[in-house]
Amino acid sequence: MPTQHQSTPASVACPVCAVATVIHDVVDFNKSCEEARQHFLPLSGRPIYYHRCTGCGFVLAPEFSSWSEQEFQQHIYNERYIEIDPDYVSRRPLANAEFVRQLFGDSRQLIRHLDYGGGAGVLSEALRGQGWDSTSYDPFPRSEQKIAALGKFNLITAFEVFEHVPDVTELMNNLGTLMENECMVIFSTLLSDGHIQPNTRLTWWYASPRNGHISLFSNRSLVLLAEQRGLQFGSFNGGTHCLFNRLPAWAQKLHG
Repeated sequence: MPTQHQSTPASVACPVCAVATVIHDVVDFNKSCEEARQHFLPLSGRPIYYHRCTGCGFVLAPEFSSWSEQEFQQHIYNERYIEIDPDYVSRRPLANAEFVRQLFGDSRQLIRHLDYGGGAGVLSEALRGQGWDSTSYDPFPRSEQKIAALGKFNLITAFEVFEHVPDVTELMNNLGTLMENECMVIFSTLLSDGHIQPNTRLTWWYASPRNGHISLFSNRSLVLLAEQRGLQFGSFNGGTHCLFNRLPAWAQKLHG
Protein backbone atom coordinates (compact mmCIF):
# COMPACT_ATOMS: atom_id res chain seq x y z
CA MET A 1 0.00 0.00 0.00
CA PRO A 2 1.35 3.45 -0.76
CA THR A 3 3.02 4.72 2.38
CA GLN A 4 2.34 8.40 1.87
CA HIS A 5 -1.28 9.30 2.45
CA GLN A 6 -2.69 11.42 -0.35
CA SER A 7 -5.40 13.88 0.60
CA THR A 8 -8.84 12.87 -0.63
CA PRO A 9 -10.68 15.51 -2.66
CA ALA A 10 -14.03 16.64 -1.30
CA SER A 11 -15.65 15.87 -4.64
CA VAL A 12 -14.94 13.92 -7.80
CA ALA A 13 -17.17 13.59 -10.84
CA CYS A 14 -19.32 10.46 -10.91
CA PRO A 15 -18.01 8.18 -13.69
CA VAL A 16 -21.58 7.11 -14.44
CA CYS A 17 -23.54 10.36 -14.68
CA ALA A 18 -20.86 13.09 -14.19
CA VAL A 19 -22.66 14.63 -11.19
CA ALA A 20 -20.31 15.79 -8.42
CA THR A 21 -19.93 13.24 -5.64
CA VAL A 22 -19.76 13.87 -1.91
CA ILE A 23 -17.68 12.06 0.70
CA HIS A 24 -20.01 9.53 2.26
CA ASP A 25 -17.81 7.87 4.89
CA VAL A 26 -14.36 6.58 5.68
CA VAL A 27 -13.50 2.98 6.59
CA ASP A 28 -10.31 1.14 7.45
CA PHE A 29 -8.52 -0.55 4.55
CA ASN A 30 -8.88 -3.93 6.29
CA LYS A 31 -12.68 -3.81 6.27
CA SER A 32 -13.54 -7.10 4.55
CA CYS A 33 -16.56 -9.12 3.44
CA GLU A 34 -15.66 -11.77 6.00
CA GLU A 35 -17.03 -9.42 8.66
CA ALA A 36 -20.45 -10.73 7.60
CA ARG A 37 -19.27 -14.06 9.06
CA GLN A 38 -17.94 -12.35 12.18
CA HIS A 39 -14.30 -12.64 11.08
CA PHE A 40 -12.63 -9.27 11.64
CA LEU A 41 -9.13 -8.33 10.51
CA PRO A 42 -6.94 -6.08 12.69
CA LEU A 43 -7.20 -2.41 11.83
CA SER A 44 -4.59 -1.32 9.30
CA GLY A 45 -4.68 2.38 10.20
CA ARG A 46 -5.15 3.24 6.52
CA PRO A 47 -8.30 5.32 5.88
CA ILE A 48 -10.26 4.68 2.68
CA TYR A 49 -12.83 7.30 1.71
CA TYR A 50 -15.94 6.31 -0.22
CA HIS A 51 -17.74 8.95 -2.26
CA ARG A 52 -21.44 8.85 -3.15
CA CYS A 53 -23.03 10.33 -6.24
CA THR A 54 -26.04 12.44 -5.33
CA GLY A 55 -27.45 11.89 -8.81
CA CYS A 56 -27.44 8.15 -9.53
CA GLY A 57 -26.32 6.70 -6.20
CA PHE A 58 -23.07 5.18 -7.47
CA VAL A 59 -20.44 4.86 -4.71
CA LEU A 60 -16.71 4.70 -5.33
CA ALA A 61 -13.37 4.85 -3.54
CA PRO A 62 -11.44 7.37 -5.67
CA GLU A 63 -8.04 6.58 -4.17
CA PHE A 64 -7.84 3.31 -6.11
CA SER A 65 -8.13 5.01 -9.49
CA SER A 66 -4.48 6.01 -9.14
CA TRP A 67 -3.19 2.63 -7.98
CA SER A 68 -0.90 0.65 -10.25
CA GLU A 69 -1.45 -3.03 -10.99
CA GLN A 70 1.55 -3.78 -8.79
CA GLU A 71 -0.10 -2.02 -5.86
CA PHE A 72 -3.34 -3.98 -6.33
CA GLN A 73 -1.37 -7.23 -6.48
CA GLN A 74 0.75 -6.39 -3.47
CA HIS A 75 -1.94 -5.09 -1.13
CA ILE A 76 -5.23 -6.69 -2.23
CA TYR A 77 -4.85 -9.62 -4.62
CA ASN A 78 -1.94 -11.18 -2.78
CA GLU A 79 -1.30 -14.57 -1.22
CA ARG A 80 -3.60 -13.73 1.70
CA TYR A 81 -6.59 -12.86 -0.48
CA ILE A 82 -8.02 -16.33 -0.02
CA GLU A 83 -8.44 -15.57 3.69
CA ILE A 84 -10.99 -12.86 2.98
CA ASP A 85 -12.59 -14.54 -0.05
CA PRO A 86 -12.25 -18.30 0.42
CA ASP A 87 -14.82 -19.16 -2.26
CA TYR A 88 -13.15 -17.47 -5.23
CA VAL A 89 -10.75 -20.30 -6.13
CA SER A 90 -13.25 -22.99 -7.12
CA ARG A 91 -16.53 -23.03 -5.19
CA ARG A 92 -17.94 -19.83 -6.71
CA PRO A 93 -16.82 -20.35 -10.33
CA LEU A 94 -18.13 -23.93 -10.31
CA ALA A 95 -21.47 -22.76 -8.91
CA ASN A 96 -21.63 -20.03 -11.55
CA ALA A 97 -20.85 -22.55 -14.29
CA GLU A 98 -23.78 -24.65 -13.09
CA PHE A 99 -26.01 -21.55 -13.10
CA VAL A 100 -25.11 -20.84 -16.74
CA ARG A 101 -25.61 -24.48 -17.69
CA GLN A 102 -29.06 -24.54 -16.12
CA LEU A 103 -30.06 -21.38 -17.99
CA PHE A 104 -28.77 -22.22 -21.44
CA GLY A 105 -27.42 -25.76 -21.48
CA ASP A 106 -29.96 -26.88 -24.06
CA SER A 107 -28.72 -24.15 -26.44
CA ARG A 108 -24.98 -24.54 -25.89
CA GLN A 109 -24.35 -25.46 -29.56
CA LEU A 110 -25.59 -21.98 -30.53
CA ILE A 111 -23.51 -20.11 -27.97
CA ARG A 112 -20.04 -18.61 -28.13
CA HIS A 113 -19.31 -17.78 -24.50
CA LEU A 114 -16.73 -15.57 -22.81
CA ASP A 115 -16.17 -15.47 -19.06
CA TYR A 116 -14.88 -11.91 -18.55
CA GLY A 117 -12.78 -11.55 -15.41
CA GLY A 118 -12.52 -15.32 -15.30
CA GLY A 119 -9.33 -15.53 -13.23
CA ALA A 120 -7.77 -18.96 -13.54
CA GLY A 121 -10.47 -20.08 -15.99
CA VAL A 122 -12.28 -22.56 -13.74
CA LEU A 123 -15.76 -21.61 -14.97
CA SER A 124 -14.87 -21.91 -18.66
CA GLU A 125 -13.03 -25.17 -18.10
CA ALA A 126 -16.12 -26.63 -16.44
CA LEU A 127 -18.36 -25.56 -19.34
CA ARG A 128 -15.94 -26.84 -21.98
CA GLY A 129 -16.04 -30.20 -20.25
CA GLN A 130 -19.79 -30.20 -20.98
CA GLY A 131 -19.40 -29.38 -24.67
CA TRP A 132 -19.51 -25.58 -24.57
CA ASP A 133 -17.51 -23.17 -26.74
CA SER A 134 -16.22 -21.17 -23.79
CA THR A 135 -13.25 -18.82 -23.40
CA SER A 136 -11.90 -17.20 -20.26
CA TYR A 137 -10.37 -13.72 -20.23
CA ASP A 138 -9.14 -11.63 -17.33
CA PRO A 139 -8.17 -7.97 -17.85
CA PHE A 140 -6.04 -8.03 -14.70
CA PRO A 141 -3.14 -8.11 -14.81
CA ARG A 142 -2.86 -6.56 -18.25
CA SER A 143 -1.21 -8.59 -20.97
CA GLU A 144 -0.02 -7.92 -24.49
CA GLN A 145 -3.21 -9.44 -25.88
CA LYS A 146 -5.56 -6.83 -27.33
CA ILE A 147 -9.14 -7.30 -26.21
CA ALA A 148 -10.44 -6.90 -29.76
CA ALA A 149 -8.36 -9.93 -30.78
CA LEU A 150 -10.61 -12.15 -28.67
CA GLY A 151 -13.41 -11.72 -31.20
CA LYS A 152 -17.14 -11.38 -30.55
CA PHE A 153 -19.41 -13.40 -28.29
CA ASN A 154 -23.16 -13.85 -27.95
CA LEU A 155 -22.99 -14.73 -24.25
CA ILE A 156 -20.65 -12.98 -21.81
CA THR A 157 -20.51 -13.62 -18.09
CA ALA A 158 -18.83 -11.30 -15.60
CA PHE A 159 -19.30 -12.72 -12.13
CA GLU A 160 -17.85 -10.73 -9.22
CA VAL A 161 -16.25 -8.21 -11.57
CA PHE A 162 -18.17 -4.92 -11.52
CA GLU A 163 -17.48 -4.08 -7.86
CA HIS A 164 -13.73 -4.61 -8.35
CA VAL A 165 -13.08 -2.23 -11.25
CA PRO A 166 -11.46 1.16 -10.62
CA ASP A 167 -12.54 2.35 -14.09
CA VAL A 168 -16.21 1.73 -14.88
CA THR A 169 -15.94 3.37 -18.30
CA GLU A 170 -13.16 0.99 -19.37
CA LEU A 171 -15.20 -1.99 -18.20
CA MET A 172 -18.25 -0.98 -20.23
CA ASN A 173 -16.14 -0.16 -23.29
CA ASN A 174 -14.48 -3.58 -23.09
CA LEU A 175 -17.82 -5.37 -22.86
CA GLY A 176 -19.12 -3.37 -25.82
CA THR A 177 -16.09 -4.40 -27.88
CA LEU A 178 -16.75 -8.07 -27.13
CA MET A 179 -20.52 -8.16 -27.74
CA GLU A 180 -22.01 -9.58 -30.91
CA ASN A 181 -24.94 -7.67 -32.43
CA GLU A 182 -27.12 -10.13 -30.54
CA CYS A 183 -25.60 -10.71 -27.12
CA MET A 184 -26.50 -11.10 -23.47
CA VAL A 185 -24.13 -10.16 -20.65
CA ILE A 186 -24.86 -11.82 -17.32
CA PHE A 187 -23.04 -10.32 -14.36
CA SER A 188 -23.19 -10.32 -10.59
CA THR A 189 -22.84 -7.51 -8.10
CA LEU A 190 -24.99 -6.63 -5.09
CA LEU A 191 -27.09 -3.49 -5.36
CA SER A 192 -26.50 -0.75 -2.83
CA ASP A 193 -30.17 0.32 -2.71
CA GLY A 194 -31.32 0.28 0.90
CA HIS A 195 -27.80 -0.29 2.20
CA ILE A 196 -26.17 3.11 1.56
CA GLN A 197 -28.25 6.12 2.54
CA PRO A 198 -27.34 9.80 2.95
CA ASN A 199 -26.28 10.80 6.48
CA THR A 200 -25.59 7.25 7.60
CA ARG A 201 -22.36 5.38 8.27
CA LEU A 202 -21.02 2.92 5.73
CA THR A 203 -21.63 -0.32 7.61
CA TRP A 204 -22.70 -2.47 4.64
CA TRP A 205 -20.50 -5.58 4.65
CA TYR A 206 -20.14 -5.50 0.86
CA ALA A 207 -18.32 -2.14 0.98
CA SER A 208 -14.95 -3.72 1.72
CA PRO A 209 -11.69 -2.32 0.38
CA ARG A 210 -9.66 -5.34 1.51
CA ASN A 211 -11.71 -7.42 -0.91
CA GLY A 212 -11.20 -4.86 -3.65
CA HIS A 213 -14.86 -3.79 -3.54
CA ILE A 214 -14.29 -0.23 -4.68
CA SER A 215 -17.26 0.40 -7.05
CA LEU A 216 -20.73 -0.04 -5.56
CA PHE A 217 -23.73 0.18 -7.87
CA SER A 218 -27.29 1.28 -7.30
CA ASN A 219 -30.01 0.06 -9.64
CA ARG A 220 -30.20 3.56 -11.13
CA SER A 221 -26.48 3.67 -11.91
CA LEU A 222 -26.66 0.37 -13.80
CA VAL A 223 -29.72 1.52 -15.75
CA LEU A 224 -27.83 4.66 -16.78
CA LEU A 225 -24.71 2.71 -17.81
CA ALA A 226 -26.88 0.57 -20.05
CA GLU A 227 -28.84 3.47 -21.54
CA GLN A 228 -25.67 5.38 -22.37
CA ARG A 229 -24.61 2.51 -24.62
CA GLY A 230 -27.96 1.64 -26.12
CA LEU A 231 -28.35 -1.48 -23.99
CA GLN A 232 -31.19 -2.90 -21.95
CA PHE A 233 -30.72 -3.74 -18.28
CA GLY A 234 -32.54 -6.26 -16.14
CA SER A 235 -32.08 -8.26 -12.95
CA PHE A 236 -32.64 -11.90 -12.11
CA ASN A 237 -32.48 -10.94 -8.43
CA GLY A 238 -30.70 -8.46 -6.16
CA GLY A 239 -27.29 -9.84 -7.05
CA THR A 240 -27.46 -11.16 -10.62
CA HIS A 241 -28.21 -8.95 -13.61
CA CYS A 242 -28.04 -8.77 -17.38
CA LEU A 243 -27.30 -6.35 -20.18
CA PHE A 244 -28.24 -6.96 -23.78
CA ASN A 245 -28.47 -5.21 -27.13
CA ARG A 246 -30.68 -7.61 -29.09
CA LEU A 247 -31.46 -10.87 -27.38
CA PRO A 248 -30.34 -14.03 -29.18
CA ALA A 249 -33.29 -16.32 -29.89
CA TRP A 250 -32.08 -18.86 -27.34
CA ALA A 251 -32.14 -16.19 -24.61
CA GLN A 252 -35.56 -14.73 -25.33
CA LYS A 253 -37.24 -17.16 -22.95
CA LEU A 254 -35.68 -15.13 -20.11
CA HIS A 255 -36.90 -11.72 -21.24
CA GLY A 256 -39.70 -10.31 -19.15
